[in-house]
Amino acid sequence: MGDEHDGHGAPEHYLDGFARTLAEVAATGRRLTREEVKARRALGEQAADAGHGLRALIVAHLAAARAAWPSVPGSAESALATLAAAEQAIDAFAEGYERAQRLTVRREEAARREFIDDLLYGRSDLGRLAERAERFGLRLSRAHAVAVAEGPSPYVEQGPVARRVEAAVLARFDSRSILLTTKNGRMLCVAPGEEDEILQHFAHQAQAATDGCRVAIGRPQHGAGGVVQSYEEALAALEMAARLHLPGQLLRAADLLVYPVLARDRQALVDLVSHTLGPLTAARGGAVPLLDTLDAYFDSGCVAAEAARRLALSVRALTYRLDRIRTLTGAHPSDPAHRYMLQTAVIGARLLDWPNQPL
Repeated sequence: MGDEHDGHGAPEHYLDGFARTLAEVAATGRRLTREEVKARRALGEQAADAGHGLRALIVAHLAAARAAWPSVPGSAESALATLAAAEQAIDAFAEGYERAQRLTVRREEAARREFIDDLLYGRSDLGRLAERAERFGLRLSRAHAVAVAEGPSPYVEQGPVARRVEAAVLARFDSRSILLTTKNGRMLCVAPGEEDEILQHFAHQAQAATDGCRVAIGRPQHGAGGVVQSYEEALAALEMAARLHLPGQLLRAADLLVYPVLARDRQALVDLVSHTLGPLTAARGGAVPLLDTLDAYFDSGCVAAEAARRLALSVRALTYRLDRIRTLTGAHPSDPAHRYMLQTAVIGARLLDWPNQPL
């Protein structure tokens, strides 16, 4: 961290009083005073804040100790006291340096987290947000897309899984154009919209790191507000997939646009489900088994044998259920004139969580 200088390039300011202290220790055999230790620690903090490398500064201290050595009286006790004092002084200096570094890291982490929150919630002034984004490698004038990974258990910032996925992504792609983080227990990857392979690689690594992980990718959008929009699309895709029991571990918001369209007019959707599927509640066992039958039938491409296999039924039992649906609703799933209405109603039922939730 900071510039690495050789020992002779380190500023003299950070060695203030060091040689004089060693000379006094050599003459008296005393240890460093509390004030001297405090002063060395403070100089270490200043050096870290100024961006100097710790290795170069330690080399400079050792060089100063070596230069002071010939003036030290030749007794073994004096040499040991001088060595102990040099060790104590350098340790205090390094402690101050490391403490300042930890504080800087915490501040940077807090600033990064604040930026991510503002970016994903769109709470900050867009001009100011664009300026801050450049510090983290994002040029918000470009289009960006967001991938969101959701696992069976929450992901933790700097947790082992998040670190593993981040390392794998940054090892392959330029880290200056990618933002990886966690939010509300999910892992996120923000990348330039035209570089879809980054998001695909992120998805692959997230799924490899966690069994049962599902990843959704929002559409590329321009500007700071575009990041928010892509993020919200990815979240909506995850929610939609869970509600509709959609197959697949990689979802794209662009492929699921029909579902928000259906959900946009809730009252029309309620009317469709109530009118088309409401009669199924009169069946023995309720509407759920017949609704599941329709779901499997449509998902299997209206192939009765495949739908029966998915439901662990015989083809005869499946055919009986389809006939029962026709009797109750007046519409038969195998009839092209009725199929679209029934399938749309089934999707609507999943979106509304019917019949678990009353219409």
